[in-house]
Amino acid sequence: MMDQPRRFPIGIQTFNEIIEGKYAYVDKTAQVYRLANSGKCFFLSRPRRFGKSLLISTLESYFKGEKELFKGLAIEQLETQWEQYPVLRIDLNVANYAGLGILALNDKLDSCLRKYEQLYGYTSPAQDPGIRFDELVNHIATKTGKKVVILVDEYDKPLTDTIDKDELNAQMREILKGFYATLKSQDNNIRFTLLTGVSKFSHVTIFSGLNNLEDITMYPEFADICGITEQELHDNFDADIQRLADAQKITKQEAYNKLRENYDGYRFSPDSEEGIYNPYSIIRCLKICRIEDFWFSTATPTVLIKLLKKSKMDLTNLTNGIEVSEKKLSDIDVHKNMIPMMYQSGYLTIKGYEYGLYQLAFPNGEVQRAFMDYLVPYYLNTDDEADDDTTKQLRVAVESGNVDKMMLLFKEMLGKTPCESNEDAPLELHYRNTIWVMVNMTGERVEIEKPTARGRIDVVIESKNYIYVLELKRGTTDEAAAQIEDRRYIDAYTADKRKVIALAVALNDNTHNIGNWRQV
Repeated sequence: MMDQPRRFPIGIQTFNEIIEGKYAYVDKTAQVYRLANSGKCFFLSRPRRFGKSLLISTLESYFKGEKELFKGLAIEQLETQWEQYPVLRIDLNVANYAGLGILALNDKLDSCLRKYEQLYGYTSPAQDPGIRFDELVNHIATKTGKKVVILVDEYDKPLTDTIDKDELNAQMREILKGFYATLKSQDNNIRFTLLTGVSKFSHVTIFSGLNNLEDITMYPEFADICGITEQELHDNFDADIQRLADAQKITKQEAYNKLRENYDGYRFSPDSEEGIYNPYSIIRCLKICRIEDFWFSTATPTVLIKLLKKSKMDLTNLTNGIEVSEKKLSDIDVHKNMIPMMYQSGYLTIKGYEYGLYQLAFPNGEVQRAFMDYLVPYYLNTDDEADDDTTKQLRVAVESGNVDKMMLLFKEMLGKTPCESNEDAPLELHYRNTIWVMVNMTGERVEIEKPTARGRIDVVIESKNYIYVLELKRGTTDEAAAQIEDRRYIDAYTADKRKVIALAVALNDNTHNIGNWRQV
């Protein structure tokens, strides 16, 4: 008789449903116990699809004293009292905030409050959600004689959804300021609070006004409270990974290596060296026994891409790595700096920490591939079909040494790509970003401003048989050629067996495009 297939909790984020349904579960209850008993008011930021809702649900069952659900789990050996508390769980995840605006937020808050007002027999004369929330917490504590547990899932969803709409975003912030003020005004009636989200908006009162809110986002002891560690992968999914290996006709070790390359690499503390796997991608992969890009497809980051395109950010740093201070990393102001949002959203992660600076880069292959695939049509202003055709043509040109075809494709795409050049986003950035995006689409290696002994090469493109050295000059090809020769850029590749092609490229400021080019 064949074994029953393993049950994976795809789309299930409720703790009791996972336990009662005997779904695969990675035991995080020791961390849950430590968090619940190490303080009172916490904030945790993690990327989407990283188990934040399951963490909230687990805490809800724990504080409700649902002891039977935790049989056989680590917390069973830690908790002896199982005291029950009234729990208010507020989920702001599902609503059309960008489309319906303030109406959506007010309706969502009203729905959450009304549920508990009915449960605890309270009717508030107030219309303001902040006042109602304050009165509700006070009423429940008085009626039950117990302090209240408040769990807020995706506290920032109204803000991240409207981050590119300044006026609407400001209105959302004002409502949430008043709502979250309850967490301070009712402090004596609160046993425990956890807010989860993707981003930390420090200008919201919840962070600027609450001196008792502890941000555990980068605490090493909670680095693995969401996600899957290497040890947890082996302990919980070894047989499933063997099935994956069998289905893909590779060894089990090769399957582990592929999982690591595609889904591992997240670090949530500079003091923790261990990488964390994306849990959503892991269980999707093991369920269908195929390695694909899962996480990115769950929600296309349209707002993020639009903001990136408008920003003065140099996209070429994404693959080479970006350094940023702790202060800049902890706050989001997309008008000044896109890096915090990219980090907190999970598109970048910590790769190193030295002298007060974080080194950030793509966490893994899944994120890098999917980000590039989705970035291209927005940044280059193309449709999928045309984009795919251009990518194929460019790959053939690069791999075959067809210089003129390669340059014509660059020129064609630059002509289609809107250029918003200004003092903060110079024209050179437009050229570099566009060429970098295009070459990344092909899968060939590209490096911008590559350092050498005598200077920096504007663009280096590497394929199996060719190395292209491009000097981009807002002037003439003669000037660009002179720089290549004077600084001996080709010398950096004398030991390489591939053919080196040096290209002097003249840029035309009037057309915001490539003018002409010649080999050196």
